[in-house]
Amino acid sequence: MDKRNFAFDKVNFILLAVGMAIVIIGFILMSGSGSSETVFNPDVFSVRRIKVAPIVCLFGFLFIIYAILRKPAYTPLEEENEGVGEKKDEMSGADATINKD
Repeated sequence: MDKRNFAFDKVNFILLAVGMAIVIIGFILMSGSGSSETVFNPDVFSVRRIKVAPIVCLFGFLFIIYAILRKPAYTPLEEENEGVGEKKDEMSGADATINKD
């Protein structure tokens, strides 16, 4: 299959994986023990769970959006290789007309 038909290249998939890892790290930072009706856990309102983890998740989601919108680099290598085995005629087109003087 021709590589030019794919919407993503290898770099896009790597960026997507990194973005997903960042989002997962953000959700892990949000996790922790909760409070019950009888015991109050002040860790619920910690800076890590309220501020840091959502910012890390937001950064991960923005990274994923960038990975999706990033346009793969076009390599003109395939066009250069198309005419390798063919000998091009220098006298073609308008230059090939014969003067009848």
